[in-house]
Amino acid sequence: MTKGNGEDPKTGSRMERIQQGVRKRTLLAKKKVQSITKEDVKSYLLRNAFVLFTVVAVILGVILGFSLRSYKMSYREVKYFSFPGELLMRMLQMLVLPLIVSSLVTGIAALDSKASGKMGVRAVVYYMSTTIIAVLIGIIIVVIIHPGKGTKENMHREGKIVQVTAADAFLDLIRNMFPPNLVEACFKQFKTNYEKRMFKVDIPSNDTSTVASIISNVSEAMETLTRMKEEIVPVPGSVNGVNALGLVVFSISFGLVIGSMKEQGQALKDFFDSLNEAIMRLVALIMWYAPLGILFLIAGKIVEMEDMGVIGGQLAMYTVTVIIGLLIHAVIVLPLLYFLITRKNPWVFIGGLIQALVTALGTSSSSATLPVTFKCLEEINGVDKRVTRFVLPVGATINMDGTALYEALAAIFIAQVNNFDLNFGQIITISITATAASIGAAGIPQAGLVTMVIVLTSVGLPTDDITLIIAVDWFLDRLRTTTNVLGDSIGAGIVEHLSRHELKNRDAEMGNSVIEENEMKKPYQLISQENESEKPLDSETKM
Repeated sequence: MTKGNGEDPKTGSRMERIQQGVRKRTLLAKKKVQSITKEDVKSYLLRNAFVLFTVVAVILGVILGFSLRSYKMSYREVKYFSFPGELLMRMLQMLVLPLIVSSLVTGIAALDSKASGKMGVRAVVYYMSTTIIAVLIGIIIVVIIHPGKGTKENMHREGKIVQVTAADAFLDLIRNMFPPNLVEACFKQFKTNYEKRMFKVDIPSNDTSTVASIISNVSEAMETLTRMKEEIVPVPGSVNGVNALGLVVFSISFGLVIGSMKEQGQALKDFFDSLNEAIMRLVALIMWYAPLGILFLIAGKIVEMEDMGVIGGQLAMYTVTVIIGLLIHAVIVLPLLYFLITRKNPWVFIGGLIQALVTALGTSSSSATLPVTFKCLEEINGVDKRVTRFVLPVGATINMDGTALYEALAAIFIAQVNNFDLNFGQIITISITATAASIGAAGIPQAGLVTMVIVLTSVGLPTDDITLIIAVDWFLDRLRTTTNVLGDSIGAGIVEHLSRHELKNRDAEMGNSVIEENEMKKPYQLISQENESEKPLDSETKM
């Protein structure tokens, strides 16, 4: 039966229920707003003071930077002006090394081999999936927008490019996984260098012709028998910087061994656990200085920036294309993945990461942001620290979604400005090498430019054309670093959700003796180790 106007009663009742639900929610929201007191506002501001200070610092840094550009400061003056920002970078980098080692050792040791193995597989599957998705987004966006239309003759070039072969870069990656000296790994990475050498090449002699040559011309015979050949050969070398990959591999192995030692390894577990706690307390102190440092980092970079006039035409379109690609990955793909797997509101989770994301934007280094990312995930989002201690250091080393997207996009852009038509096989090659090269990109500023050489070499594109995009790389590097940090953090949330049963079982077996710490010894709460039911209710999405 239907009503006289042809309306289905079921449809009408459904619409009424929806309207009633909307009215109820509106009334509840209105009551909440009306019940807000000055004390509520004050407590909210105190809880989010760091985040608010950091966001204000970014805005002031941008305003200050553009205001001072008109004064045409010298290089020396810019360096003096950026000094407070440099101090922040040095403080954060100081904590990265002990934080990676202590967090990984304690995180792995607190789990049994089966649980850590499952967690590791989930983390690697997540890293590979998001990196491949990022590369595909970069390729699709650059093909659709086609920012390289035209010629490269009028484009501005900057800097020099260090040549490297793909095979040597891949071997260097494996070499760095197994450092021969752990102390040296704290400040140096292995890198293959190249030098020219002269080799003596012996030519097989023909008796008859050689004798004839000696008789006719002794000098000609000597030239025939022996020739010098010049060849560029790879030689062992090194670059300054923490060998994070080697330390990660060692720490995981060390943590597995300590975990298998049971009571014998308890003293080492306690040592690394205390070290991790001490580092996190230092991070809490540095956070008070972070807004000031970020302000001067951003302002100093804007003052130092080259003339904006060079960013025109194709380069401007390239910049917009990269920004669109990174936004699609960071604002649509990653939150959607989090929601589909955990069935929780991703924006509540991302809201707790604002300080880490702003720090990544300011420092342009996922490794330097690592201490802040730990603090945000453990203290604000309540992620189990057995998960963060394992997932974050590994993610900061090998999970580079933003870098992978950028490298694939930039390689096709360079092909476009050279009017080089890429076939399907070459695009697949770019996607594979961009994924592999992003894993090898250390978490340091502008490391993507070095690995870009490998991607371009794989399809025979001119590596010198990387100089076409260096003018805007300082800005895009900050955006892709922010995307990398967001990818690592969402990965930690997803891995925790998928590993919740193993973690609860481990708590039941061990009485949570490793993870639960004496509250009397802790002036600030690092993490929330309560049950799922005690986590903030607003993080759950009504289904």
